[in-house]
Amino acid sequence: MDEKTSGPGRRLFLKTLAGSAAALAGAAAPAFASGRPHAGSLLQVWSCGGLAEAMNPANALYEESAGIRISYTGAFAAALGKSLLGSSTTEVFAGRVLDLAKKLRQAGKMTYFKPLCFTSYVMVTPRGNPAGIRSVEDMARPGVRVVLAPEASPPGGAAAVNLLKKAGVHDAAMKNCVVRGSCVQRVMDDVIAGRGDVSIVELRVTRIPLFEGRMDVVAIPEALFPPPPLTFTVGVMKDAKNRALADDYVNFLTSPEGQAYFERAGFIPAFSDKGKELVDKLGVKDA
Repeated sequence: MDEKTSGPGRRLFLKTLAGSAAALAGAAAPAFASGRPHAGSLLQVWSCGGLAEAMNPANALYEESAGIRISYTGAFAAALGKSLLGSSTTEVFAGRVLDLAKKLRQAGKMTYFKPLCFTSYVMVTPRGNPAGIRSVEDMARPGVRVVLAPEASPPGGAAAVNLLKKAGVHDAAMKNCVVRGSCVQRVMDDVIAGRGDVSIVELRVTRIPLFEGRMDVVAIPEALFPPPPLTFTVGVMKDAKNRALADDYVNFLTSPEGQAYFERAGFIPAFSDKGKELVDKLGVKDA
């Protein structure tokens, strides 16, 4: 763990997660197993690519602790979801958008799912915030150079556009757009290089090592966030070869230790106090 997730602050975070997890999951929900009952096993895990910054280190810890190997694929969630609703199989799937998890359950492809984490949105500016960006409304000011990626794979482009619409500044902000790209990470390059004054991205993007600390981050009110892309879930698929191992892995990801990786990567852990609030608000419940 790095210094941002170690020491007294991290211990308090884990303690808070543990209390919230117990309240959400109930006393009957087992914690992930200690020891190595599945040593030597292989577990296939798929997730949407946006989770990779958290999944990779979390997987490494679980592999070491459980003595197993994880075959991990992180890719575009909609493509993975379409494959799983067809003939493709995996053992654990962590995907974005609650409706996808529900469709997999209704189709009999997924045995159950749990809330995993939530994303949030921020504005990013070059270091020092030279244009003085303080609110989404500032993106509509004359002379402000807006950088967006409206053609980025969903929900990357659509979410920012919908947020601008919700704020009532879409048309004016788009007139200020000096770069209309198709890749959120290239948008970050443009902002960092000063080719634009402001963009909208998920907070998690600012935590990617390539970008972390290289721009200023300006908060956006939660009321402006478009709901559908906010939710990430994790579930065990019906084709899990070792159900006990798959269950244990999911319990690990939703444990305080597992959830800490998602917090560090810029997500809101589902079993934090804020995550619990979003679980209730967005109706993230298996059915």
